Amino acid sequence: MAVHGRFDDVFKDRTILVTGHTGFKGSWLSIWLSELGAKVIGYALDPRTERDNFVVTGLSDRMVDIRGDIRDFPKLLSVFQQYQPEFIFHLAAQPLVRRSYVEPRETYEVNVMGTVNVLEAIRQTDSVRTAINITSDKCYENKEWVWGYRESDPLGGSDPYSSSKGCAELVNSAYTRSYFNKTSQTGRVVGLASVRAGNVIGGGDWAEDRLVPDCIRALEEGKEIQVRNPEAVRPWQHVLEPLGGYLLLASKLDQEPSTFSGPWNFGPDGSQIVKVGQLVKRIVDHWGQGSWRDVSKPDEPHESKLLSLDIAKAKHQLGWAPELSIERAIEMTVEWYRVDARSYAYNVGQIEEYLA
Repeated sequence: MAVHGRFDDVFKDRTILVTGHTGFKGSWLSIWLSELGAKVIGYALDPRTERDNFVVTGLSDRMVDIRGDIRDFPKLLSVFQQYQPEFIFHLAAQPLVRRSYVEPRETYEVNVMGTVNVLEAIRQTDSVRTAINITSDKCYENKEWVWGYRESDPLGGSDPYSSSKGCAELVNSAYTRSYFNKTSQTGRVVGLASVRAGNVIGGGDWAEDRLVPDCIRALEEGKEIQVRNPEAVRPWQHVLEPLGGYLLLASKLDQEPSTFSGPWNFGPDGSQIVKVGQLVKRIVDHWGQGSWRDVSKPDEPHESKLLSLDIAKAKHQLGWAPELSIERAIEMTVEWYRVDARSYAYNVGQIEEYLA
């Protein structure tokens, strides 16, 4: 199936703003949108390294590439007013739990006020019809229970990152009810959804203090992989799984904004949820060599041990379901890091394989 074959040309020739387009998920989404014929505008900080997905794919030559801080509201608003986007995908964030313990103020500024800035720019830009706010599965008040969290479960978070994502969800809800529906003070309807995905893996992620990039760096250097919390359970999924869900949701919001606004979970089926240690072992197996050891310490900052999502809403109301086994997701991830010719065409090939 070609890249164009799933969304009925909803995005073709439409102007779409992606915040955080230089990041891991944002770059993959920008590639997919570009292949769908959209005019993609990106607003983000510089990529972290010359090895990032955004850099090696030459993505800056295929979209409008604007560098800016999501906390800089005047600059962000000027981009909205200049380009008059119809769709917004808001991915710009401080995405790391452990960093949030060290930089809590920055985490709240970026994740909460950054979201406020995007939604306020939407409020002041009449061209916007649809917006997807990417938050996190960690926005839920995690009680470490065995069943998946539903969209109606309480929000919270014991660490600054998780808490900031819960706050961003509350901001999203307030703007929806105050400004973006028929009964609001403006009477203007904007399809506005928040999306909560599990732990995403895939090629091109080089973030510090994140499991897969840490594994790849150690394997490349012939070092032993050091693993914290190998017994922790996470809803792992390939990056293309939630992105396909976001695009499907945006296409539905474009047609029926009132019906599809609100929160949505995108995660793996229960059978695909594995422990951290199991994921690391499979990465090593696909790499072909390497070793790892448990370096957990009792005085480490708190990280949840068990977290999963209930995706029944996305399955039944959107018709979305995960399509890759955990084994194939890991294999595609390792293949990206091992291939010599990392390129835009290679990423498009992985998207096409996923859609097939």
